[in-house]
Amino acid sequence: MIYSWIEKIFHVIADGLIAALPQTLPSKEKLEECRLVSHRGEHDNRQILENTLAAFDRVSDRGVWGIELDVRWTKDLQPIVFHDADFQRLFGSPSLVNSMTMAEIRSEYPMIPSFEEVIFRYGKKLHLMIEIKKEVYPDPACQSQVMSNLLTRLEPQKDFHILSMNPGMFKFMHFVPPQTFLAIARTNVRPLSEIAIRENYGGIAGHYIFVTDRVKIRHQGIGQKVGTGYANSRNCLFREINRGIDWIFSNEALDMHSIISTNI
Repeated sequence: MIYSWIEKIFHVIADGLIAALPQTLPSKEKLEECRLVSHRGEHDNRQILENTLAAFDRVSDRGVWGIELDVRWTKDLQPIVFHDADFQRLFGSPSLVNSMTMAEIRSEYPMIPSFEEVIFRYGKKLHLMIEIKKEVYPDPACQSQVMSNLLTRLEPQKDFHILSMNPGMFKFMHFVPPQTFLAIARTNVRPLSEIAIRENYGGIAGHYIFVTDRVKIRHQGIGQKVGTGYANSRNCLFREINRGIDWIFSNEALDMHSIISTNI
């Protein structure tokens, strides 16, 4: 909890500093090539909650390239799109996601979509950045098969990537090639960078301050991709575009897309 608050304070300070630093307007070509990813959809967690169809619908058909979403498992081993291990932050309930069945969650929290619904609604329409959360898999073989079945109509890397802060979770997603995986770093960029290179992952993602030019060049030099978050200002966006970042994650993707469109 303390680390989380320190991280939030750091993000506020970093965002303020970067927003105040003037950046060169990227070329039209670079602006057009920018790949924006809406982090948990366009949400305010008041009227529109993160990771819901309403949040994803706001960026669908609006020119945003992709969405990032989180997958967790219910008690009866159904994947849903939800970030936290419990419902405390968004709904004020300490109940754990994996202690409730899909039917119970549908009854209590009908706005939480199943992974299947998201795949059906946005697959091949938006690029899906699917984050796998660290949790116990009671039946790994079954859960892997469920994910494989749901993703079968999509093409790995072209239509989706699978992300995790804990690369050990990728072992449950063995039905796709390793180039589909992206390691998400917090302050631990160096060790995750080494893992991504050694395991031949698709690349690495992390905060724009910690994913330095040196890290970017190292990964792109061997054909891997690099993503950074979370651009929320014109100067931050232009900084990342000028650096040649492959994927730019944002909690304000529509605003960032508007900035790009205005300057093309």
